[in-house]
Amino acid sequence: MITKTEAIDLVDDIFEEQALALGGMVAVDRVEDSFVWQMVKTFDLIRRKILRRLDTEHPDETDDIPQPIQPHPAIEDFLLSLRRS
Repeated sequence: MITKTEAIDLVDDIFEEQALALGGMVAVDRVEDSFVWQMVKTFDLIRRKILRRLDTEHPDETDDIPQPIQPHPAIEDFLLSLRRS
């Protein structure tokens, strides 16, 4: 079992890698600025939600995370692979 501090560090590391991956994609492909801002805002909302789950004082608080009506096929495939693990 990992400690709460180790879990927080792991969450932060994962989101840092996601931000770097997004930055790399944005650097090589034309992406709308508003899309990048919304994606980063969503990353932050998800990260804060996860960190609150680790905080035993406020485990039930939630954020409204925008959900796409129809996910991109690549995102659907990724989500399916996560659920199979």
